[in-house]
Amino acid sequence: MSEQQSNRHLAWLWLTAVVIIVDQLTKYWAEHVLGATGVVKILPVFDLSLAHNTGSAFGMFGGLGGIQHVFFVTLAVVVSIVLVIFMRRLGAHERHLAVGYSLIIGGALGNAIDRLVYQYVVDFIHWFYQDWHYPHFNIADSAIFIGAGLLIFEAFGKPFLNLRSE
Repeated sequence: MSEQQSNRHLAWLWLTAVVIIVDQLTKYWAEHVLGATGVVKILPVFDLSLAHNTGSAFGMFGGLGGIQHVFFVTLAVVVSIVLVIFMRRLGAHERHLAVGYSLIIGGALGNAIDRLVYQYVVDFIHWFYQDWHYPHFNIADSAIFIGAGLLIFEAFGKPFLNLRSE
């Protein structure tokens, strides 16, 4: 594989940058607008409301006294480096994997920035029904979810995006 081929998929890191920028802008909005006004009701089952997550997914490990921040920031950086290495090794026909990796890297680094700056992750997207509430999440979490979904589709031989080159 030529150097040009191995770096072709690194061009998808623009998507990583977009995820980080949109994530940080929406979190800034959530902190400064939702933090002041409370809740913005969108639908009877959906609102935007500020939540600070000191743990991991669904708030797990939130009460560990701060050591979880070091762990999760380190994990985000290590995973991001590994995924960039994987991206360099992808074949020309594996663009959909580059997209998935880019989304995961963007989400991981977006949440890592929060942990470094605030010592928590800013969440604000909230789905619920009556007394049932899905944990708050954010754009970074959504990017990780979508990226992981692309990798799962690939694992089953069904690329979600028609990005294969002929």
